[in-house]
Amino acid sequence: MGAIWVIAEPGPDGGLARISAEAATLVRELAAATGREAIGIVVAPDPAVAAADLATYLAAVWAITEPAATDHAWSAVAARHVVNLLGTEAPDAIFVGAGADGRDVAGAVSAQTGLGVLVNATAVAWTDAGPAVEMNVFGGKLITTSGFTAGRGIITIRPNVTTAVQADTVGRIEPRTADGPAALPLVRVLERVSEAGAKAPIEEAKIIVSGGRGVGGAEGFGLVEDLADALGGAVGASRAAVDSGWIPYAQQIGQTGKIVKPELYLALGISGAIQHKVGMRTSGAIVAINRDTDAPIAEFADLFVAGDLFEVGAALLTRLRARSG
Repeated sequence: MGAIWVIAEPGPDGGLARISAEAATLVRELAAATGREAIGIVVAPDPAVAAADLATYLAAVWAITEPAATDHAWSAVAARHVVNLLGTEAPDAIFVGAGADGRDVAGAVSAQTGLGVLVNATAVAWTDAGPAVEMNVFGGKLITTSGFTAGRGIITIRPNVTTAVQADTVGRIEPRTADGPAALPLVRVLERVSEAGAKAPIEEAKIIVSGGRGVGGAEGFGLVEDLADALGGAVGASRAAVDSGWIPYAQQIGQTGKIVKPELYLALGISGAIQHKVGMRTSGAIVAINRDTDAPIAEFADLFVAGDLFEVGAALLTRLRARSG
């Protein structure tokens, strides 16, 4: 049997990015089910920490030291090494997280090797013809299953479609080199800007309080934020709220926003159209507050409260504050 690769992204602290831990878990499960070898690849100025993290998920990790990743875009650097590895190796599939960097890596590797790409996978199975990739299309209205005509290719995995679970044993780490010509120029990073006071990304939040068109305006998100603070959670939003300019795009959840998987998802004034459902349907518990009992979210919420979101939300906030006090 062959091998399945996962290209791992180092996080800001040098450790393994969460999206790569999820992808590694999926790759390990696929490899175990098909008798293939699961191999993780880390490219970084100092890959030690990320490689050690990745080895808790996979039996084999290739660590590539690349000083250029310090001041150049990681995706271009990683793509160059992956392409060079493909000059001597032929994995049955290559997986990478469907974040901004992962998409860049997939595109660059595809352009240089001719391998096909299936994007934003929500599930992957293995058939006699190769990987069968499930994807949401037409704004989440349809679910398709696709494969590669050549039987192998690159797959980007959407965040939060699987849960990162470490392996029973720690894998081996093997230093590798992948020298070769750079077909594409590297991109120098001139400046990195971090948002002051930025909270943890909503993709990692265990509790999310989300607002939709029903909150009525930017001021309506005051209640959403208060509830999120009282619950120790993050603030999310529907596309309607983002398009109206009430809240930044970084908080948008849905087909064209973030995919989240919190333990609790509290939706205020959100209708629950399919485009939004795609982004939060895997939540542990979904609680919705809406005056419209015919809203689509009433059909899949674990608890649906019919009422004015400001009255119900204010009452809930009072009880939460009383309990914490």
